[in-house]
Amino acid sequence: MGILSQPTAWHRTEIGGGIVETLGAGFRLTVSPTPATGYADAQISSYRSKADFSYRPPLRMNVRAWLERKQALGTAGFGFWNHPFAPGERGFRLPQATWFFFGSPPNDMRLALDVPGHGWKCATIDATRPAFFALLPTAPLGFLLMRVPALYRRLWPIAQRAINVSEFALEAAMLHEPHHYSLEWTPGQVLFSVDGQLVHQAGVAPRGPLGFIAWIDNQYAVITPQGRFGFGLLTVKAPQSLIIEQVEISVG
Repeated sequence: MGILSQPTAWHRTEIGGGIVETLGAGFRLTVSPTPATGYADAQISSYRSKADFSYRPPLRMNVRAWLERKQALGTAGFGFWNHPFAPGERGFRLPQATWFFFGSPPNDMRLALDVPGHGWKCATIDATRPAFFALLPTAPLGFLLMRVPALYRRLWPIAQRAINVSEFALEAAMLHEPHHYSLEWTPGQVLFSVDGQLVHQAGVAPRGPLGFIAWIDNQYAVITPQGRFGFGLLTVKAPQSLIIEQVEISVG
């Protein structure tokens, strides 16, 4: 079993108004006031490129964290993913992730039935499996059918299973108070807990390998079953910070 938890072990990224500060064994990740014309990101990660992705199940992650500003804009979170748009690399990777994720409006990624497209949630996704590629030719027709509410409720669960999405909405107020967050990632499932209490059992799990990331930025994304897609940046008028007080990753 190995544990990665020291501040010196993480790669730091500061883009635009992004600032990464060390706080004892943890970090303050801050987005400074930034106009919507510029991207700002503060993050720590276990990787610099795809070659550094090393995390596979089984493992356990423990993080103590909170968001300082209640009206934070953009996205923030911590967990594991495959960085689909990797800096310095060509092409796009289909997403794999298991993490705790926050997105403010107008963020709208409604990938799980009956789970809002924004807010504070725990989630998994793996769009690299054969079932997703099998459904791709039907996507244009599917977007149209999903605009009929009855068909959406009947058909979207099929697509959701194809991309191995499992999500659970957490209380938004929880994010602004210090809490212990953990996930146990095994080959067949991911268990999400807050303060030692199980909050969600995802019956699907990404295969990996993935990299650890904790971040805050000023972007948003729109991806809906009805075929709405979009990306953009938000104006941040006051500093907003994600405090990562502790990170422990136990492998094996």
